[in-house]
Amino acid sequence: MFIAQGFLLFLGLIWSAFTAKARILLWRGRKPQTRTEHTMLYPLKFKPILKEVVWGGERLAKAGKQVPKGLDKRHIGESWEISSLEGAESEVAEGPLAGNTLSELLEVYMGELVGDKAYDTHGLEFPVLLKLIDTREHLSVQVHPTNDFAEEYCDAKGKTEMWYVIDATPDGAIYLDVNRPLTEEEYDEAVESGTIDKLLKKRLVHKGEAFMVPAGTIHSIGGGVLLAEVQESSDATFRIYDWGRTDTHGHPRELHTALAAEVANLTPHDNLNITRAAESNSAVQLADCDAFCVNLVKVGGTIELDYTPLDSYVAYMCTEGEVTVKAMGESTTLRALETLLLPAEATDIVITGSATLLEVYTK
Repeated sequence: MFIAQGFLLFLGLIWSAFTAKARILLWRGRKPQTRTEHTMLYPLKFKPILKEVVWGGERLAKAGKQVPKGLDKRHIGESWEISSLEGAESEVAEGPLAGNTLSELLEVYMGELVGDKAYDTHGLEFPVLLKLIDTREHLSVQVHPTNDFAEEYCDAKGKTEMWYVIDATPDGAIYLDVNRPLTEEEYDEAVESGTIDKLLKKRLVHKGEAFMVPAGTIHSIGGGVLLAEVQESSDATFRIYDWGRTDTHGHPRELHTALAAEVANLTPHDNLNITRAAESNSAVQLADCDAFCVNLVKVGGTIELDYTPLDSYVAYMCTEGEVTVKAMGESTTLRALETLLLPAEATDIVITGSATLLEVYTK
């Protein structure tokens, strides 16, 4: 009897492993497919998650982003293009897997979706959060914590991020890093008096410029800027100063000055400008850090790419133009301000058209 019970248990484990790939489709009431079928994974577009904020603009809505009922299209500040954060999870927009969330995909496809190393490190959390940001007014002056601090005090990851300027008005500016070494007393006094912006490096920005924002760096984005943001998968933000604004009820937004003081870097970085000129039909590296890598790809005609050695997902954020991406037997059109995720098991890629892309992946 014991042998028979053990044999039945063994058969049960085999069946569970065999059907794991089909589980996500069963949840959605679709016919299950085996892991060997070609259409199981394909280039994925997700439904953008739009955020209405006091400083947001209307360029994202005008670009065709579908604004949900209840949101004011004049104040859409962020479009979360790919996110696995709880409460703001991306859903597949089209194809056989439409309606499934990113974490559901990760549970089933694991390393085939993001790469074995990324899956071993991040599990059911996608390694990065990809956003588009449109500012009508200034963002708050803020800072993001390091991983160590965020894990201990916020039960979250820290946040290093990168900005790529898609467009800017003539007076569009960023505030990035302190403009000189500060003592704790100088910093505290500036925060208390509402003059912290005077101690930051302010610079006008232009289309095509790129900047790193390491965790601990005090920063803000001025009005009139449209940019792509690549960041660690975290929403940990400590607001320092909000330009004296109030919400629609006349109340000031919450500040987190005590926490910010614990993580703010008061010594200037050498250089956070990572701008590089694009090169036709080749990838130019902008960012290479533990959290993510970002290349600038200028497509003019046809590019053939082989991602076999990469062992990572690849996300394309299209900042201008339009291309057709052929991968995994599928042909997908990618337009300005759209994002496409290629699973890690995609290898040979052909891109045709005219566009500027940010190529995002994890080492």
